[in-house]
Amino acid sequence: MSALAPRATLGQGLQLLPMRSSDLGEVLAIELQCYATPWSQGNFIDSLAAGYAAFVLRDAQGLLQGYFLAMPGFEEMHLLNITVAPEQQGRGLARLMLDAICQLCRERACPQLWLEVRVSNERARQVYRRYGFAEVGLRRAYYPTPQGGPREDAVLMSLAVAA
Repeated sequence: MSALAPRATLGQGLQLLPMRSSDLGEVLAIELQCYATPWSQGNFIDSLAAGYAAFVLRDAQGLLQGYFLAMPGFEEMHLLNITVAPEQQGRGLARLMLDAICQLCRERACPQLWLEVRVSNERARQVYRRYGFAEVGLRRAYYPTPQGGPREDAVLMSLAVAA
């Protein structure tokens, strides 16, 4: 997948397409299903305006299966959000999107990929560990919680992306 290509076909009838503002209604619907403290529409709009790597994963019928946003930096990429629609989880779609993110890292000369994940999100942590990420730190009180409860810690994870 090229960072400049308008679309990438991933097999299984799936296509990875640049996220557009017209996708945000569908993206937000999935975001609200998946998270107790979801990103706001403004978070997505700001990320698109900043030029972050933002892609949607659609099936052969055009239905949204997942999405991701990543912020490139100097010799690193920071994965900000990766989400698979609840009814599509467990099919390896997160792995397909992680493959695409790693390809973006290689194309943009970013040999290190970083992310944070809630301490309580063991399912996601397991996916990342199986992919090769290492847990390298803890960010105390990083994530907000619903109804303004005590903030949750985040596990900082890192992956060295092979050239």
